[in-house]
Amino acid sequence: MSDLFSPIEPPEMASARPLADRLRPRTLAEVTGQEHLTGADGALTRMIASGSLGSMIFWGPPGTGKTTVARLLSGEAGLAFEQISAIFSGVADLKKVFESARARRMSGRQTLLFVDEIHRFNRAQQDSFLPVMEDGTVILVGATTENPSFELNAALLSRARVLTFKPHDEASLEELLRRAEQADGKPLPLDEDARASLIRMADGDGRAVLTLAEEVWRAARKDEIFDAEALRDIVQRRAPVYDKSQDGHYNLISALHKSVRGSDPDAALYYLCRMLDAGEDPLYIGRRLVRMAIEDIGLADPQALVICNAAKDAYDYLGSPEGELALAQACVYVATAPKSNALYTAYKGAMRAAKENGSLLPPKHILNAPTKLMKGEGYGEGYRYDHDEPDAFSGQDYFPEKMGRKTFYDPPERGFERDIRKRLEWWAKLRRERNS
Repeated sequence: MSDLFSPIEPPEMASARPLADRLRPRTLAEVTGQEHLTGADGALTRMIASGSLGSMIFWGPPGTGKTTVARLLSGEAGLAFEQISAIFSGVADLKKVFESARARRMSGRQTLLFVDEIHRFNRAQQDSFLPVMEDGTVILVGATTENPSFELNAALLSRARVLTFKPHDEASLEELLRRAEQADGKPLPLDEDARASLIRMADGDGRAVLTLAEEVWRAARKDEIFDAEALRDIVQRRAPVYDKSQDGHYNLISALHKSVRGSDPDAALYYLCRMLDAGEDPLYIGRRLVRMAIEDIGLADPQALVICNAAKDAYDYLGSPEGELALAQACVYVATAPKSNALYTAYKGAMRAAKENGSLLPPKHILNAPTKLMKGEGYGEGYRYDHDEPDAFSGQDYFPEKMGRKTFYDPPERGFERDIRKRLEWWAKLRRERNS
């Protein structure tokens, strides 16, 4: 067995440490899942080679290696490493860190200051970093799981480069499991389907996949091999990474809305179930479906608003899980309804007129201007607005690339659904023609 990931301390002490801690990479080259940053041509690799580091913001989900990379970066650049967390630190703690960094700089050594959860500092606290960044006292590396455009001061962002950490893909998580098996000298007691299921449960989180692997090893008896069902019983089920007030929330509701607008009931139903499964408030989804009925269907099918309102009220009356089917019904209805933005366009025109007359200000939500950072990250890139396409249908695929297209809704040739089936067949024909 290779000693690349073997513990330095005695085996009995090493085995007491969590697997994720024992397998921390010792060099940037060992980091997995972030090749765009730490690979041979990665952004951080190039910075190290140039001999010049600037302040940075590491943006990405939990378990992607932000803390580890910051520590390794300081070592490879020959910098002193200081770490604080915005959750546990205040102004007094910052002053102490800055004073230590100034003293260290006087002796000829610069400090890399790693600030975990930097978005939790208030605006004034964020501003306190500016002088020590500008005079070279510290090289700031802030870590955040939240969108820097919304959570960090513009002044701080203008002095730091934002580097995005990606969720681990299946290959990266598989590599972490292989390293874990190498370090422990034994294979995971999982069959092929269970191993794939464990990787899916980790949801792109490298720390989570190693923690789940530890749980499996603890539970296994001698010569026992778990299948996928037994795995779920042992580790239960790890909820998807989803913060109802942050990016996960907005990304999924955006995907649901655009799938409805694009007349794709299967993708819309998929994202609706993703949100319900993640614990989203069903009444919030109901309110958004009402909005979609108004914005993207309008008077092309006045029943859409009636049905969405009825579904919201039905959920309020029945509760969960029975009422969720009403939301699914409304979701499929608005996705298969004819589309028109005539009412939406008329409303925006009326609001512009109201503003010109000085009686009203336009509501913020209809401005919806993305930041430069979000544009640089590719948000919205390549999206075609269905209302601008022939037949108000672009034929885009709204499912995740790796998942491929799926069919969940198959309307029978009865009642109004006979007309829905004809629409779906027509859209399928257009989709094939426009994607051929």
